Amino acid sequence: MLEAKNLSKTYSSDGLDYVALKQVDLMVNRGDCIAIVGKSGSGKSTLMHLLACLDTPSSGEVIVEGSDTSKLSERSKNGLRNEKFGFVFQQFFLNGRDTVFENVVLPMRIRGVSGPQLAAEAGEAIAAVGLTDKAMKKAKDLSGGEKQRVCIARALVGKPQVIFADEPTGNLDSATGASVEDMLFKLNRENGITLVIVTHDEDLAGKCGRVVEMKDGYIVSEKVKEAAAV
Repeated sequence: MLEAKNLSKTYSSDGLDYVALKQVDLMVNRGDCIAIVGKSGSGKSTLMHLLACLDTPSSGEVIVEGSDTSKLSERSKNGLRNEKFGFVFQQFFLNGRDTVFENVVLPMRIRGVSGPQLAAEAGEAIAAVGLTDKAMKKAKDLSGGEKQRVCIARALVGKPQVIFADEPTGNLDSATGASVEDMLFKLNRENGITLVIVTHDEDLAGKCGRVVEMKDGYIVSEKVKEAAAV
């Protein structure tokens, strides 16, 4: 479903080049639950951002369902991200003054969905994360775990094929983090949503079906299990 081919990324600042990713090859199959791990600066977040079409590679290709994304216009890339991908980040990126409902429907509004369909799909996503009773509550008044569940609901709107999660439990206590993990793995197991998780958390990574380890911009190892332990 997703493929990185000979992928490299170099950042330039003040006349200096920093090579963040070096000739990486990776295949992400439909329904995978994959963790990308490594120390800070290893290239794991860079790889995720390139796979998610949030950044452009310096060389190489990102293939999404057989199409080379480098040949797509920015408008087409935006449409691809909005229709096929969902995102859950360590920083919640919620508008605290808006309600849970308004935060969740944002991707649908960008897509031009309105009326009954918008309300129905948003309600379904909010219910899936157990926040129906808080749909009209302002995001600023939620706990950290509730905010992360809003992010998951927002990622679910439109029924994405892939959810990219960058340190999704990094700002949460262990109990709340475990609840969020269970929610993500359930989406993978029961809905067939592909999960790509970037994490420092060895316990979280160990629950994934595949673990890709990065170091100095390279993939240095990959471990595959028959099924994720949830």
